[in-house]
Amino acid sequence: MQIADRCVIATDSDEVADAVRPHGAEAMLTSADHPSGTDRVAEVVARREFRDFDAIVNVQGDEPFVTESALRGAVRQVTSGNFPLGTAAARASEEILDEPSVVKVVAADDGRAMYFSRAAIPFLRDAAEAPLRSSRVWQHIGVYAYARDALARWVSLPPHPLEQIERLEQLRPLAAGMAMGVALVEERPTVGIDTLDDLARANADWKDFNERS
Repeated sequence: MQIADRCVIATDSDEVADAVRPHGAEAMLTSADHPSGTDRVAEVVARREFRDFDAIVNVQGDEPFVTESALRGAVRQVTSGNFPLGTAAARASEEILDEPSVVKVVAADDGRAMYFSRAAIPFLRDAAEAPLRSSRVWQHIGVYAYARDALARWVSLPPHPLEQIERLEQLRPLAAGMAMGVALVEERPTVGIDTLDDLARANADWKDFNERS
């Protein structure tokens, strides 16, 4: 994709590191005590060899099929100077609203994230407004971009009650007033891996990809 100058797999698992290194991937072992992936990324970024990198991208391990447009969109939120943090989302069908394993996001007109939730947001109070909501069902894509100082501030914050309630790490910076831009990508939402059904679907997609390659 030629988006990053350097790609590192941050993991606390020797098994993961041993699996990727023979394929030429760079893996770094981190503490097993991090409360979130962002905290894990911050440990790696704090190393001296990464001090000259101003923008950092975090692709979560449960989002193996994240697209180039989602990555570029998230990064652009930061490199444009508009936001210290960035992520991405895609329009989705209303069927996801009842799926707690699928994270939804609502954003302001300038693209700033207002809230992320596993619940149905935006909630439809009156059926007459259904056409309005249909275009506002946004599925979050698990990719984050950070300005270096914003990443440092994020991980300096204690886990927030909202983060703990929803099990969504991005609520920690939002609750502290940090701005996160959401890039809306015009494509079918990628499949994250949160359930056994998701894993079976991902394995099938991976097999199909390899057969077509």
